[in-house]
Amino acid sequence: MELNKEPLLILVICFILGIFFQDYFLLGKERMYSVAIIETGILISIFFNTYFLHNTRVILFGILFFGMGLVFHFFNNHSPKANTSANKMETVILKISQKLNSTEKYKKYEGIVRLGKKSFNSIIYIPKNHEELDYKNYYKAEAYITQPRQPQYDFQFNYAKYLKRKDIDYQIYLSKIFFAVERNDLSFTEQIRQYRLNVLQKIDKTDMSGTTRAFLKGIILADRTEMDMDTVQDFNRSGLVHLLAISGTHIVIIFGLFNFLMVRCIPLKFRKYSIILSLIFIWLFALFIGFGNSVLRACIMLCVYFIFVLLQRKPDLLHSLALSAFIILILDTQQLFDVGFQLSFLAVLGIFWLNQPLLKYFPKADNYLKKLIFNTITISLSAQLVTLPLVLYYFHQFSFVSIVANVIIVPFSEVIIVFSFLMTFLIAFGLDFSFINQLYDGVIQILLKVIHWFAGADWVFIKNIPMNLIEVLVISIAIYLLRALILKINFKNSMNFIITILAFLVIRIGCNIIENQKEEVLLHSFNKNKIISIKKGNNVCFWIPDRVGREKVLQYIIEPYCSSRRIDQFEIKRIPFSTKKIVFGDQIYDVK
Repeated sequence: MELNKEPLLILVICFILGIFFQDYFLLGKERMYSVAIIETGILISIFFNTYFLHNTRVILFGILFFGMGLVFHFFNNHSPKANTSANKMETVILKISQKLNSTEKYKKYEGIVRLGKKSFNSIIYIPKNHEELDYKNYYKAEAYITQPRQPQYDFQFNYAKYLKRKDIDYQIYLSKIFFAVERNDLSFTEQIRQYRLNVLQKIDKTDMSGTTRAFLKGIILADRTEMDMDTVQDFNRSGLVHLLAISGTHIVIIFGLFNFLMVRCIPLKFRKYSIILSLIFIWLFALFIGFGNSVLRACIMLCVYFIFVLLQRKPDLLHSLALSAFIILILDTQQLFDVGFQLSFLAVLGIFWLNQPLLKYFPKADNYLKKLIFNTITISLSAQLVTLPLVLYYFHQFSFVSIVANVIIVPFSEVIIVFSFLMTFLIAFGLDFSFINQLYDGVIQILLKVIHWFAGADWVFIKNIPMNLIEVLVISIAIYLLRALILKINFKNSMNFIITILAFLVIRIGCNIIENQKEEVLLHSFNKNKIISIKKGNNVCFWIPDRVGREKVLQYIIEPYCSSRRIDQFEIKRIPFSTKKIVFGDQIYDVK
């Protein structure tokens, strides 16, 4: 497969490069006017000049889409909607727009807050024991308004920038809700969200166990807000978190289920419309659960695929993938920086790039079972190989057990998703059957125990894996070259792959040597406590006050620091809260 035969994919890549360029250099309004004028000139030249050679037209189209990326991202860069005084108590009126994952102390929401004549988007925190907020009410409350803090150091997650990309500039903590007033201006989308919230509350009232209810809400309704951290960690460590993220697998299975019912229920003369009705149904389902990146991508790709089928043309996966990415990014270029968006598209690209070459090494699949097993192995391996560099860059961890876990669990995912969908349908319409609940609860509890067993395989779980963007680029080139090597093992393909791997190792060793020569002393702020770290070469020691919990410090300070600074071993020392000086390596350091 040659990329020059995929013009739409190349143009989308140019569009993406334009977005990255504008995000990094932040061209101003005057320069953007110049870009727009150049874009207009190129567009006129392409359509009115027929003397351009083919290669020249291709280059001009690439520049055109690159400039489009610049312009669209310029207009998608959010600016504060209100200049609101932070770090003070205020009386506000608010409405929620989305429910978010809860923390140990708070329930979280996205919402629109009104303060006097000003309004702004905000993250809303309420105490964990407070009743749920809903979409059908305005709330008047006393709230403490803050702005997200920039991270202290480069290795920490930039939560303020993450919220900024979502057009959110403030966080508010509700201390007291005075009253709620029912809204009479609910939009159609908000009515759908309220109905979804009602279904979630109905699931909470069933007699299933808490973990099963949380699993059901996550796998079908894309709501993981109340899922306990241990369960989420099990899915992450076993490499099965994609089961909880509504993705292409879920959409295809639900589409297939509805199409199966349509073919058998509607009159024969209308059966040719079953595909169209099924496509309409999955869009309604996507609207109901919220248009997440993976959902939107899957729906667009499925529509493009079946449009090709209905037009009796050969479907093209890369065209479908590129078109879905282009539509999503035109609507909001900030989606490009969402990790889920990146991993979702890379996984599909990986399946396209490596699945068929890998299948050639398996025996002929002469029955359904063999086909299922072989495809499960190759699809899981393809997706994980292509997304691995990005996974290591963002999360710095990997478990080899994820390959085995996917091979064993994924073949049953179709049954689990269909069963979960039917359970949600029954509960939504008030058909709550105790014996079905118990059966579903039993099945899911077995599934969760198996996943927990996979997650417990610590000996194949590697943490604090350092990875920078240069390493990601080089190892991605190696994975790109892997296809040719799998298809044909010869001297040329082998040398190309080996040279790329050697280049990666040289770069990695060089980065390790440079980082291990540095020394630094950092004072970390953590929940009103001070933690000091002293790094000398490849060794680092953390001094932690006695009253600070070890696990949280490991998660938010130590492990990100070690990944960033390429440190294999670290030491933790406890110190009394009143300590003012510490001694390390024959030197004295001030803690306060």
